Formats: sequence, structure tokens, C-alpha cells
Amino acid sequence: MVWQIPENGLTLSLTEPVVILEGHSKRVGIVAWHPTARNVLLSAGCDNAIIIWNVGTGEALINLDDMHSDMIYNVSWNRNGSLICTASKDKKVRVIDPRKQEIVAEKEKAHEGARPMRAIFLADGNVFTTGFSRMSERQLALWNLKNMQEPIALHEMDTSNGVLLPFYDPDTSIIYLCGKGDSSIRYFEITDESPYVHYLNTFSSKEPQRGMGYMPKRGLDVNKCEIARFFKLHERKCEPIIMTVPRKSDLFQDDLYPDTAGPEAALEAEEWFEGKNADPILISLKHGYIPGKNRDLKVVKKNILDSKPTANKKCDLISVPKKTTDTASVQNEAKLDEILKEIKSIKDTICNQDERISKLEQQMAKIAA
Repeated sequence: MVWQIPENGLTLSLTEPVVILEGHSKRVGIVAWHPTARNVLLSAGCDNAIIIWNVGTGEALINLDDMHSDMIYNVSWNRNGSLICTASKDKKVRVIDPRKQEIVAEKEKAHEGARPMRAIFLADGNVFTTGFSRMSERQLALWNLKNMQEPIALHEMDTSNGVLLPFYDPDTSIIYLCGKGDSSIRYFEITDESPYVHYLNTFSSKEPQRGMGYMPKRGLDVNKCEIARFFKLHERKCEPIIMTVPRKSDLFQDDLYPDTAGPEAALEAEEWFEGKNADPILISLKHGYIPGKNRDLKVVKKNILDSKPTANKKCDLISVPKKTTDTASVQNEAKLDEILKEIKSIKDTICNQDERISKLEQQMAKIAA
């Protein structure tokens, strides 16, 4: 399901998705928006299939259902969204061209251990993976697509059994590794020089993390030199973890904040499906991120009757608009009812509060007298 968050955030719980995308035969565990094309969404499920949708029309346009023989652990788009890489339970890392529907590169046993792997694309086109050795040591590795036989770098970390979740900042080339069940976040810088993956530091806390979310760069506070913000999932709460670089100057630190990918799409969905590629449209964070006007997602269903036999077409086409308008008017009525109910409930609350205030004022007058 795809939901549209209102302009100023949620004031009521959302009950109606903008569109429901149906196509997987089993539970869906992975969704990822295309980095540069508008309304293009990838989903992967326990049916071992990857589907790429045009959310604007609600259609599944690419179905990669025969490339994975086992469960898909994660999927990552590359910088311009021309390729995806996947990590799977069969211990393979695959790099796939989704529009040609072919595997461009793959590595069997990228990590030899049986526990889950993760694979993500870096800005330079290399692939970064985390996994386990045969001796159950946690590993991280860096791969070049042109030669997947041997990793550019392979590091063993420790013998903890939590899966390492990688979060990548392409602007500073820093990778943050959060282990499930760990109480720490390790971070590394990726460079072009040996050893390629450089350990920087570890953030430690007392409580273990059940999961981790990552704020996009444009959500950070540049005035406080914030370079990363995580959302750490506890059993009963979600805790923000803020990483800053101490600087004495109050000026904008342009070395910490090179131009970063903005929210505006570089391509329309149709252009991408036709074969075009484009890099992300970059924005400056010099004056903080100022959100533009949100473009509401409007789902335009294509006329499925175009594929029906011509004999019935005329009468079918005449009957369709009425049904659509009926549905629209029913939805509008339901929406009006909902708004009226909310107005009534707010008015009732105000009346109750007024009564309470006058009672309290009477009590105060009595006490003062």
C-alpha cells in the first residue's frame, strides 16, 4: 500500500491508502523507491520475486520472478537507478539490470557463513556487503562489478551473531554498521586507497537495538554540524541518536555538507521504463533544507478495456464513467461525514472545557471570598 502524508504531517490516523499494489503471492518484506525516477517503486517478497511498479498508474511493469531460488535478504538501487543489487539466502550477491531483466554480475558465497547477508551499492558503483565467515565471524567486504571473483577488501570484525545492517552516506563516503541486538554503531570511511575500508569509530550505548532507521541527509540540522541521525528501536520506544562533528565556527561547513540528493525526481516513470537514466538532482543545504510544495500522488488507472474485443467496447466505455463518478461521490460523502464528525467532537470538547473553566472560576471566587 502507498500512503500520502499530508503537507504538515499527520493529525489523524490515515485509513485510506492512495493505491494498493497487488502482485506478490506471499508476504512482502522489502520496498525501495527508485532514487531518481518519479513514482517508481521496487518490492520484493517471500515468493522470491522482485516487482517494479509504476505507482502513478498502479501497474506492475517489471516482474523478476525467476532470478532468485531462495529468500531475498535485501535489495539496493545504484546511484542513478539503472541497476539493483540483491543479497539472498543462497549466499549469492547478484547485480541485475531490471529493464533488460538480466544478471550483470554475481558472486557465489560472497560470505560463506549461513547467517543473513546484506549488499548495498556505493556511489562509485562498487558493492559493499556484510555477512558471516564459515566460523561465524562477522565480515564486511567491498566488490568491483567488473571482477567479482575476489573482493577489493575483506575485513573480519567479531564473533557476535547479530546481522550487520549497513547505512551509507554517499556525500561523505561513510558507512554506518548497526548490528541487530548490538548496543553499538561502528562507522567506516570508504576510499580509493588501500585498505579501502577505514575504521573510524564506535558509538556505544547501554541498550541493545532491535532495529534501526536512518534520516535522509536533508532532514539534518546543519547549524549543529549534524552528519547523521538514527532512530533506534527499543522494545517500547524509538530513540533518536544524533551524530555531530564539533566545529568552533558558526559558519556553514561546506566540507561536511556537499550538495546532496534532493527530493525532486530527475525522470518521469515512463522515461525510466523506456530506458533513460539520470543522476539525482542535487540541492545545497547551506540555508537548511526548505521543502518545496508537495506534489500529491495521483493514481491514473489505464483503461484496461483497451485490450477487450472491439464489439463490446462502445457500450463498455459508456458504462465506465458513471461507475467511477458513483464511487467518487460515495468516497466524497464518506469523507464529508468523517469531517463533520470530527468538527462535532471538537465542538463538544470545547463546550466541556468551557463548563469546566466556569466551574473552576466559581471555586476560585469562593476561595478568594
